[in-house]
Amino acid sequence: MDPEHVSATGRTRSQRPRRSHREVADELRRRIRTGELRPGRRMPTQAALAEEFGVERGTVREALRTLRAERLLTGGSQGSPATVAPDAGPAAGPAGLPRPTTPALAPRIAAAFAAPHVQIDALCLTSISLTLAIGEPLRQIHAGRLKPAKVDVRVLLPSRDIDLAFPAPVESGPASGGLRRRWLRQRNAQGQVLRHNLLALRGSHGIDVRVAFRALPFTPPVKLYLLNGTEALFAYYTLRRCAEEVDHERLELYDAEGTQSLLFPFVPGAGAREATFVEQSHLWFDALWETISSELQLTT
Repeated sequence: MDPEHVSATGRTRSQRPRRSHREVADELRRRIRTGELRPGRRMPTQAALAEEFGVERGTVREALRTLRAERLLTGGSQGSPATVAPDAGPAAGPAGLPRPTTPALAPRIAAAFAAPHVQIDALCLTSISLTLAIGEPLRQIHAGRLKPAKVDVRVLLPSRDIDLAFPAPVESGPASGGLRRRWLRQRNAQGQVLRHNLLALRGSHGIDVRVAFRALPFTPPVKLYLLNGTEALFAYYTLRRCAEEVDHERLELYDAEGTQSLLFPFVPGAGAREATFVEQSHLWFDALWETISSELQLTT
């Protein structure tokens, strides 16, 4: 028997439990977060990692691609091993401190698109943050660096038929209706752009894409993104009092800047508490989707 295919335990590669590229990425991510793999250190070769994990090199390449999308690795082209990013480490990466939604969400969405089957669930006031974040994986797909086989996206947004808790005027007045109409235009426009950009992947790259929207009977006080069944990103909509011009009239209102809301990550390999949060978040989202939500039309 070829000794290169025998592990230290005496088991052949075919006898070892098969690991997915996500499991390999989870373990390497853990080593980076804990400092076992330090910033600036060169990674083991793909051949060495394939031998260690008992997988094919293609599985290792997918895992490394995921970590590059998360900005945890750099380099690694033309056969040379990748290097742990200088700003990676115990305090960095998706398990670090929360960051504003706009810079935090895009790399996580891009990493999710490294999977063959991409699954994204989102609950939010409008889909502007998700629409912006989708831009990065779309660029990588068009550049040939990503090629998922299937993409499923579900989005929960407030219904047009409810009185919104926010944005809302401090006092009712002639401009109140204009504020509501502006929000509805934004909700519909962002949703239409998101749907169009994703569905376009069917014709341009032959990717099986499904995008669905449903309406909530309440204004969500939080935003939630669930990625590939293993990761959750959560943020509070923090209200503030501000003044804006609506229909050429200055209006005092309560509103939240969703793109700047701090996004708290709950990611694979971070512990039982985080895994339970992800699981319960999925149960909560599914319950809303299947019970009190209704069909949503992205029209005025």
